[in-house]
Amino acid sequence: MVGIVSYGGYIPRRRLNRMAIMQEMGWYIPALMMVANGERSMCNWDEDSLTMAVASARDCISGFDKSTIDGLFLATTTPSFSDRQNAGIVSAALNLRDDIATADVTSSLKSATTALIAALESLKGGDRRTVLVAAADHRKTRSASFYEMWFGDGAASLLLGRENVIAEYKGSYSLSVDFVDHYRGQGKAFDYTWEERWIRDEGYAKIIPQSINGLLKKYGLGIKDVSKVVYPCFISREHKGIAKKIGASKEQVIDNMHEVTGETGAAHPLVLLVSVLEQAKPGDRIVVASFGQGSDALLFEVTGNIARLSARKGIKGSLENRKEETSYAKFLKFNELIEAETGIRAEAATQTALTSLWRNRRMILGLVGGKCKKCGTVQYPKTDVCVNPKCNAFHAQEDCEFSGREAKVMSFTGDYLAVSVEPPAIYGMVQFDGGGRTLLDFTDCDLEGIQIGQAMQLSFRKKYYDKERGFAGYFWKAIPK
Repeated sequence: MVGIVSYGGYIPRRRLNRMAIMQEMGWYIPALMMVANGERSMCNWDEDSLTMAVASARDCISGFDKSTIDGLFLATTTPSFSDRQNAGIVSAALNLRDDIATADVTSSLKSATTALIAALESLKGGDRRTVLVAAADHRKTRSASFYEMWFGDGAASLLLGRENVIAEYKGSYSLSVDFVDHYRGQGKAFDYTWEERWIRDEGYAKIIPQSINGLLKKYGLGIKDVSKVVYPCFISREHKGIAKKIGASKEQVIDNMHEVTGETGAAHPLVLLVSVLEQAKPGDRIVVASFGQGSDALLFEVTGNIARLSARKGIKGSLENRKEETSYAKFLKFNELIEAETGIRAEAATQTALTSLWRNRRMILGLVGGKCKKCGTVQYPKTDVCVNPKCNAFHAQEDCEFSGREAKVMSFTGDYLAVSVEPPAIYGMVQFDGGGRTLLDFTDCDLEGIQIGQAMQLSFRKKYYDKERGFAGYFWKAIPK
């Protein structure tokens, strides 16, 4: 049996109330009122598709033996690097083995389902035991566009394997057509989009039903044999129209999540699938379809193992962990859509020494410290000499991961002079459970909400961005538990 073994999801904590956009830009585009209901998810300034992929993947593989993972696919249309494998950075942050296959799947909104099919077929062929598929997108739009309202940021991950399968893979059906509803040219920051009515009538309304009906016909099923149907469509009225075209009832079709997140790009089919799995019952048949220069449709059947899967944060938990954002100006700055004064301190050199990054990659990207084999003292970072004054053993430390450990605040500072996208810069000393301490930046928090002794957890985030060289540097930060 081949299929889904575990799932994970991540929606950024911040949610921009769409009326905040309308209030600031409605004078310019009054028609924005048509889609100004609800809220859209938005990345913090130190988040992007890569950090969200890591967050959802960590949620997915929690409680599993990472050493069994021998493949990782990252699907995104907004990779942090055009020529540096982004999946390799995710693998390093997760501290996976070096001898695994990694690949970026990109350039289409159906890239997540394409990666999913490729991973599942490789498992069926016996080439691999366990494969992790992560999907994330952080798409930027021009200010006051309908797409600014429709889009959202998010990620989802699926762990695939042959044992303890919670949703068995039954098969797939794919369409590949060069239907160009939008595109992003080389070196361009924003998508160029065509007229919405044409996208609706010739794209969503025809391609998704053809894909889903093709899948059902291929496996001799009718729509009544399916428990839940998942597909993306940011045009709410057409989302309901597709259901009618395939003959699905209102109870069978999963909401497009416009009101709570917006469409999360390449990740959206998997985000919706995870939200279904969170409430699925054994025997449920789930069809998930994508859209983007064609469509992939996949069929899964939920097994009894789903009741034994330990709790995930998932999409449901991410949606509950929200902070409403009403500042449209902050949204624009976080997405580098406005250029604000940063002061002379921001002129400090930010060039990354790639040699040092390579030598210290496990310490920086994986947050790997040391544990003394003689006295058991743990420390970060790892050094040649044990920090225990009663030991001081030389070269006696083995690797010790800190990214999954909880910590407590020992001291903290709110610094209004340090360079920060969202002043004040908050940082402090944290003490890890089980030993070890280090100085970290804090994020996803307010200065008024931090206290000595407060429980914190670690999150992989963007540390800085070198605009001159186009290099994003990543490290771990502390967030309130």
